[in-house]
Amino acid sequence: MINLHRVVTGHDDAGRSRILFDDAGTNDVTIDSWPGGLKITELWVTDEAPANAGFREDRATRPLQHDPVAGGTIFRWLEFPPETEGESFDAAAIFDALGSDNRPSSEMSTRHFSMHRTDSVDYLVILSGTMTMVMDDGEAQLGPGTCIVQQGTNHAWVNKGTEPCVMAAILVDAEAS
Repeated sequence: MINLHRVVTGHDDAGRSRILFDDAGTNDVTIDSWPGGLKITELWVTDEAPANAGFREDRATRPLQHDPVAGGTIFRWLEFPPETEGESFDAAAIFDALGSDNRPSSEMSTRHFSMHRTDSVDYLVILSGTMTMVMDDGEAQLGPGTCIVQQGTNHAWVNKGTEPCVMAAILVDAEAS
C-alpha cells in the first residue's frame, strides 16, 4: 500500500515561500456503507475560479462533498476495497455519505449499483491495485500508471482485484453536457 504524504505551500507575512502543511491529510473519511470501507482523503479544495493562491488555512477541512462547487476543484485520494461478487451495497447511504446530489438512477444502475454522473471533468491516476471503469457501453481495465480523463459521463468504479485500488483524483467543475 502507498502511504499518503501531502505538502501544501504558501507564503508568510513577508511574502517568502514556506511549507504550510506537511502531513498525511487531515480530512480522512471512511464510507462504511461501502463494503470493506471506501476511504477518501480530501487533499485540497477551491471554491472559486480563478483559484485563490493565498490561503493559509487548510481548505480540505470541510464536510465531504462528492462534486466541486460552481467554479471549484477538489483534489482527493481514494482507496477502493476489493468487491466480492454478489455483495450487497446500499447506494443511497453511500451517496448520502459522499454528500452527492448526483445519485445513481434505476436505469443507470443496471450495470453497477454505483453508476452515476458528475458535473465535472475528472483527472484520475491509478497509483496501485487494479480497477474496472464501467461505462454505459463497455468497460476498461485499469492498473498502476493509468491516467483517466472522465468528462461528466455515466461511470462506476469496480475493484475486481484482490487488493485495494489507490487513485488520486482532481475534479474540476464543468457544465453538464
